[in-house]
Amino acid sequence: MEEIIALNKENIDNEHICCAFSDKKCQESYMLKKMWLKKQFDHGYTFKRIDARAKVFIEYGPAEYSWNPITAPNYLAINCLWVSGQYKEKGYGKQLLQHAIDDAKALHKSGLVTIVGTQKFHFMSDTKWLLKQGFVNCDTTSTGFSLLTLKFGNNAPSPYFNTEAKLGICNEKKGIVVYYSNRCAFTDYHVNYSLKETAKKRKLPLTIIKLETNEQAQASPCPATIFGLYFNGSFVTTDLSICMDSRFDKITGFRQ
Repeated sequence: MEEIIALNKENIDNEHICCAFSDKKCQESYMLKKMWLKKQFDHGYTFKRIDARAKVFIEYGPAEYSWNPITAPNYLAINCLWVSGQYKEKGYGKQLLQHAIDDAKALHKSGLVTIVGTQKFHFMSDTKWLLKQGFVNCDTTSTGFSLLTLKFGNNAPSPYFNTEAKLGICNEKKGIVVYYSNRCAFTDYHVNYSLKETAKKRKLPLTIIKLETNEQAQASPCPATIFGLYFNGSFVTTDLSICMDSRFDKITGFRQ
């Protein structure tokens, strides 16, 4: 198996961050993700990946500084756990997860917590796989998200979604509303270029809400702070491909 390495402020400029490293149109988004990571390292954030040009990585940090609308004191929050391509089913997911477990125990945390789709959502960790690893569902939202936790003791308090996310209400009932942040190396480009063109072509109003701080993310009505899209007031998807002209109509059911 490939070695697992940790990125930090000292080496991140010379190391890739897995996603979008070969996508020329997303180079600005890629650098924005690196800048986001540098700031998070100051709060104990961890980014680990295999030492290869691949999308095999995990990201986690103290839930108190999480960019998720949850309350989970003394937990580590997993933001991304991703294994793709030829590296699937070779034990890398379990190995990366074990790094998070070991770090959480070394820091005397109560456990791990992560947001997933109650049914599998794009750009989110695999719900069924995490349940098989011992995670349990401790909270859900009206928009189809679940909060999973792996506790280290029975007396640990259960994390929960904040009120805004629990309700998941979008106040704008016409057109497209998207919540996003620089947590992903793809989002900034596709939201500000692909989605704008898609909305313009269909003459649909578009409201873009960029989450610039973890406080804003913790108050978000959308648990998917990487990318979450509402259409005519209803939550639709975490699938970033909806931004593209070729995918929007199919995913939303929109008819001109």
